Amino acid sequence: MRHAHLGIALVSVLAVVSIAVVDGRRTSPGPIATVHAQLDDMEGGDSCALCHGGFGTSMSEACLDCHATIEAQFEERDGLHGLLQTEDEQVCSRCHADHHGAGFAVVSVRSFRGSGFEERDAFEHARVGFDMRGEHLELACAECHTNADAHVLREGQLRFLGLEQDCATCHADPHEDDREPGCVQCHGQESFDLLESRDHARVLPLEGGHAELACLECHAEGSPYALDRVSQPSLRLAPRACLDCHDSPHMDAFVERSARVARLTTGASCVTCHAAEHTEFRDERIELSAAEHAFSGFPLADPHDAADCAACHDPEQRDFARRYPGRDADSCEACHDDPHGGQFETGEFAGDGCLSCHARQHFAPNLFDVTLHERTALPLDASHREVDCASCHPAPDHADSELLASPLFREASDQCAACHADAHDGFFDAQTATMPDIAHGDCARCHVPSTFADVAADAFDHGTWTRLDVRGAHDQAGCHACHVLADTPDASGRTFGRVEEHFGTFEGCASCHADPHEGGFDTPALPALVTVRGNENGCERCHVQTSFRTFPEGFEHGAWTGFVLDGKHADASCSACHTPLRRPTDTGRTWKRALGNACADCHASPHAGQFVEDGEANCARCHQSATSFTQLVFRHELDSRFALGEAHRDVDCSRCHVRDDSLVNGDGSGAIRYRPIERSCTSCHGDHDEPIHRPSRRAEKTERR
Repeated sequence: MRHAHLGIALVSVLAVVSIAVVDGRRTSPGPIATVHAQLDDMEGGDSCALCHGGFGTSMSEACLDCHATIEAQFEERDGLHGLLQTEDEQVCSRCHADHHGAGFAVVSVRSFRGSGFEERDAFEHARVGFDMRGEHLELACAECHTNADAHVLREGQLRFLGLEQDCATCHADPHEDDREPGCVQCHGQESFDLLESRDHARVLPLEGGHAELACLECHAEGSPYALDRVSQPSLRLAPRACLDCHDSPHMDAFVERSARVARLTTGASCVTCHAAEHTEFRDERIELSAAEHAFSGFPLADPHDAADCAACHDPEQRDFARRYPGRDADSCEACHDDPHGGQFETGEFAGDGCLSCHARQHFAPNLFDVTLHERTALPLDASHREVDCASCHPAPDHADSELLASPLFREASDQCAACHADAHDGFFDAQTATMPDIAHGDCARCHVPSTFADVAADAFDHGTWTRLDVRGAHDQAGCHACHVLADTPDASGRTFGRVEEHFGTFEGCASCHADPHEGGFDTPALPALVTVRGNENGCERCHVQTSFRTFPEGFEHGAWTGFVLDGKHADASCSACHTPLRRPTDTGRTWKRALGNACADCHASPHAGQFVEDGEANCARCHQSATSFTQLVFRHELDSRFALGEAHRDVDCSRCHVRDDSLVNGDGSGAIRYRPIERSCTSCHGDHDEPIHRPSRRAEKTERR
């Protein structure tokens, strides 16, 4: 630097010499300041060169020859003078003047203004690397710089220089140890009682919630992190993680996922959400991204991505577990009230959760389908699949505190009768009362879910349910022959006609079929019940359902009609007595009635009414044989008024009973005279040997009449 100013020095010397030559008698411009005047070297004729320099030396260089500390600041770029960057700024005379008298202060207001400060008290120590704050700002300069206000400094004394920024320069060390890096590690300038650490930010900024903590709350004496250990580099421990001091209320999975993404240890991963400046863990500035929210196991997918945080996490809840209960994405009930009133907490769907029936994006429409319904007491088969859910599961007509407004699902009955009116009007109740219970109720004993008209072939036994076995001709006729279909359904939806509607009150066969016998077999003299095949009454005493003409057990003609069919009658066909009709009668009869039980009803009498008594002829009195009319049973001694005796017993009948042309039958033929006959001997024998036959007087009177 001295060589750099050699030219300037030479010019200066020449100028001085020239002035001296011109005015050799001229004196100094003024007295120098006392601080310079007290120096011995300043006496004599060569004293000017000590400050103003000489050949090859500038005045600033001359100043630095005495002020070595200032020169060191220039060279080391340190201190206030070291901050002067340009050569012009390093000219001492810009800030320090002299020759203004003994009382002039070389360090003056001008000096501070030259360095950028209006006055001495406005000096900012940060300019020289000392951030003076707190109580230091209230100190007078002389309290730290002893010679700050001294008018004249003795040789070797310094006014502002010479101090170290180490606290121990001014303050006694109460710890009496060699802590590094010194007091500023724990103490600030506000007060010794307020501890702080400038280096603490390297590990943990003391701000937010940590700002108000006392040091000993984290650095307790005797602990591994005690202050006396922390301050010694050789004993320093690894920085503590958040979880070393704080308990985490979060689930382990959330902490682990957050740490993995942030590439931090689980103990230090809290900083991904909780910044040092936060005063509490509930700081409202905490923001959780959708990706971070997914770490909790609950991705914010549709529709939760549009929900406000407070809708799920009540800000009024001070307890973390209540505000952030760690809900599972499938646990809808954690946020949503159960509209079903606990209907599915038990039973076949217990534990399945809402998503077994509802989509994640919406509650309605639900996903409850036929397959799920199979797990219920009533699987949806056939026509039930077409029924709207509300038909069987209606909403309650009032808002129940337990069921809310939910339809009744678990409470819905699986019994047919719960939804369907009894189309049989209780007709089968007496029968079903004696039977064991079955699934879905009594209707299911016969009916299937497809339609009420479908009845399983082996499910309905007509005889069991109605006391009328449907067999033979009835089975061929079809149901509609007796149950006529209606044009429109009734209130229960029934179109299947009732027997009563078509035939009246059911009273056996006669309910549908007219009695062709017109009550002939219902007289008190005949049995009302027979037990040949079971307990048959009415028509079934003789008839079966195959055909009216079929008699599986035969027909006891004598028992039912009083006319026993034996002999010739047994060989005769039915039509011999019951003539077939060309057209059935109104009652359905196809055979004529028999003419009667008397012989004369069917057989013409050859006796021309001789044996008619009281209007009737008793043929059986004489003709008891069923095989031949000629086989007579006639006891002449008892059955007539003429006993044969020994004399007449061997006489041929025709000797006394001869044809009498006066007796005429209905067909015009004559008849043999049997009665009345004269009983006198002469009526047959007369006075001659040959018998003479004459009618009795009674017969004569009858003929004359």
